[in-house]
Amino acid sequence: MSIRFDSMVPIPSNHPLLRLVSSLVLAITAMALSVPAAHADPRAPSCAAGELPGPRPPAAGTGATAPITVLLADGQVFFRLGMQAAIAGQPDLACVAEVGDGAAAVAEIQRLRPDVALVDLDLPGLDSAAPADFAATRVLALAGEHTDENLYRALRLGAAGFLPRSGPVDGLLAAVRTAVHGTVLLDPALTRRLVTRLSAGADPFPAAPELGTLTPRERQVLGLIAHGKTNPEIAQALGIGEQTVKTHVSRVLTKLGVRDRVHAAVYAHTHRVEI
Repeated sequence: MSIRFDSMVPIPSNHPLLRLVSSLVLAITAMALSVPAAHADPRAPSCAAGELPGPRPPAAGTGATAPITVLLADGQVFFRLGMQAAIAGQPDLACVAEVGDGAAAVAEIQRLRPDVALVDLDLPGLDSAAPADFAATRVLALAGEHTDENLYRALRLGAAGFLPRSGPVDGLLAAVRTAVHGTVLLDPALTRRLVTRLSAGADPFPAAPELGTLTPRERQVLGLIAHGKTNPEIAQALGIGEQTVKTHVSRVLTKLGVRDRVHAAVYAHTHRVEI
């Protein structure tokens, strides 16, 4: 098994607006790239919102091979639209499904058995996934930041690659083609640094200091938020009123310095909060 790393520029900032702009640029660029191929071959595989029946079989008597089947699992709809358009313009690739949360990603991967899955590490509901959940599918983990913590999360999923989600379209498509042949796409320097931290024996990723400001009840609420629970579901699980839940959620967001419950869930998964 060879090791290769495709150098791609990481997102320069964590600001949500910059991530949105990056996704918009990706979508527009990918759609533009797909136009010539779509005109050249109207039978080229595409992926509308949701699931497609599956990859196009080889043409009889042509000796053509079946396209590489790809599943997209990402929380940003513009990213999924951009990648769908890019894949539609590639005769050797076929998008079989696209999903926006971790539980759906696992379920669809198990049902459709795609060759490769592009999976956003920050998807809600992905925290409980394990390598066995992905069967023979090669998982390419995407993250906003190329950090030791994110690499560790990718390795826990058994990912064949760890890539910045802000990478260029052609780089992501090339990664799909590379991964399907068994090549691992990991940054050797990042991997060595992570191994050094793990070999120290202590917890390599200590809890963020903000977590110490949460009360036991607020940590419970954060854990349920990370599992995608709604306020009524949290109220039922904890045996408290919905207004009390709203108060706890507001305090959790304030103490963690995040703007909404989605970012609170991402925070919990990123900092490995026990949930």
